[in-house]
Amino acid sequence: MSSSQDRLPRLLALVPYLIARPGIRVDEAAADFGVPARQLRKDLELLWMCGLPGYGPGDLIDLSFEGDTVSVSFDAGMSRPLRLTGTEASALLVALRALLDAPGVADGPGAADADAVRRAVAKIEAAAGQARPAGVAVGLGVREGETTARSRRVVQGALTDGRALRMTYYTASKDQVTERTVDPMRLLIVEGRSYLEAWCRRAEAVRLFRLDRIDDVTELAEPAAPPPYAEQTDTTAGLFRERPDHEVAQLVLAPDARWISEYYPVERVTELDDGRLRIRMRYADHSWMVRLLLGLGGDVVVEQPRSLAAGLRERARRALERAGQLAVTP
Repeated sequence: MSSSQDRLPRLLALVPYLIARPGIRVDEAAADFGVPARQLRKDLELLWMCGLPGYGPGDLIDLSFEGDTVSVSFDAGMSRPLRLTGTEASALLVALRALLDAPGVADGPGAADADAVRRAVAKIEAAAGQARPAGVAVGLGVREGETTARSRRVVQGALTDGRALRMTYYTASKDQVTERTVDPMRLLIVEGRSYLEAWCRRAEAVRLFRLDRIDDVTELAEPAAPPPYAEQTDTTAGLFRERPDHEVAQLVLAPDARWISEYYPVERVTELDDGRLRIRMRYADHSWMVRLLLGLGGDVVVEQPRSLAAGLRERARRALERAGQLAVTP
């Protein structure tokens, strides 16, 4: 499903994209935008009805189709490509700088590619001064805190030296802090966040650890030795993997909580009155879901499952009881 927040930037980008590629095949353009060809055709049909005030001939965007190809005959003033927002520019810079810092990139066989990355960084930094705020779009903060930056330096050093790591790590899904010894495999960025992929000796499996959830990390003297059968995680489709045993929640979100439908993977989104949304969302951990919904307060209604609604009520009741027992400070 293509949400309105996904579709609007695509519509704004389509006209300058098509102007630069006259006669491009619809399926090729759809692949570039990461949507099905059928969705792109719907976008083109909508664009056909957009334009300058007056909305008569010569005011509306005009497209010409020939077979399976499309070209822009009249752009109605929408010929300028979209500029990067401040968040987008920062995310690109963080990703490119992390790539430059990866072992072997700057001074190894890929040094020629490193020069291309540096040129890209310079261009983005020059453009960042013209970048605009992201408005109401919900984005991920990309500026690293001091602790995260230190963790990155230690992890990169361990990868370069081929050493194991001991770290204190916070697991959000279980709300636990644990001590782990891991054998680092690689650093990567997925969905705007930095991760260490490593063989976890505690779990005896490959795990991804978010750098901003590492409270403390130390490089050990012993060499890193992930077993030969440890395979890298396929992150091409994101990190969340749906399983048949996952619970499915049906939620109604108030306007202030609509960001949930964009921030987390959801199966179905239905527009309701007064700006509300009804969504279906899979989750693996009951406690994690309860904590998430508690943070939304009155901006969410749990329609299904009943066990989730009951767990939410019970956790809220205990919190209120505890709050009532606290001494009042004058």
